[in-house]
Amino acid sequence: MSKKKHEEHENHERWLVSYADFITLLFAFFVVMYSISSVNEGKFRTVSESIKAALNPIVSPPATPTPFQVGNNRPATIVPNAVPSKEVAVRRLHQALKSLQASVPIETIHVTEPGDSTIVLSLPESVLFESGAAALRVEALPFLQALAEVLVELDRQIRVQGHTDNVSIHSALFPSNWELSAIRAVTVVRALSELYGVPKHNLSAVGYADSRPVMDNTTPEHRAKNRRVEIVILERKPAASTDQEAATPAPVDREKSAGFVEMGAVRGAEPVGGEIVHPASVP
Repeated sequence: MSKKKHEEHENHERWLVSYADFITLLFAFFVVMYSISSVNEGKFRTVSESIKAALNPIVSPPATPTPFQVGNNRPATIVPNAVPSKEVAVRRLHQALKSLQASVPIETIHVTEPGDSTIVLSLPESVLFESGAAALRVEALPFLQALAEVLVELDRQIRVQGHTDNVSIHSALFPSNWELSAIRAVTVVRALSELYGVPKHNLSAVGYADSRPVMDNTTPEHRAKNRRVEIVILERKPAASTDQEAATPAPVDREKSAGFVEMGAVRGAEPVGGEIVHPASVP
């Protein structure tokens, strides 16, 4: 005979467990409220300051006011003796070129890094000059002004190099390609210095004629690439001379600017602040 199944007794007092939990939480709440009501102000301020310092680690200004002097807190635009890195110089050159896309064919201008500590900005003849001439084109002046602003900020040695193709030239102004390439380089140097305030002691001009082509001269396209002006930005500059100029662009002289366009800075062909170096005289 099977045993009668034992019936489980239903517990009607389970609510006591929840009630006990509620009472415990309520007790803890009143304990916390009591502890806060009797807090030590000094300790609370110390803990508060520690939490602020951990969450926001910024040096706070001193509690006492400091005297303020006009002129001492102006940010310097150019840090003295600070030579920008090569990457910064290349980026600034590209920014200057992008700002002139409407007036200058940017795709024809190349910024290269030959592997040493220099930057070379190669400008085709058509950007600055007419064919066979050394007078600056009017359209080239805004470009040179923007370029000069970058060069002034970089404050480095700049060497302007003139190059031609192998087609000989014979005229009263240019007996050979040597004179044409050198005077073009001098024209750019004088414009950067006299018009746009690049310090003279940072500039030099070199004429190479057709001695350093980048392409062979067998086609008109290759000869056009050889007719160029290169602006070589050196990594470091020599010790400053005693008569250093302020590194701020000079205001544009409109009359002098027109003279550069009309005459091409040919008279006398004296470089201001630079020198014409014949490659044959370089050891």
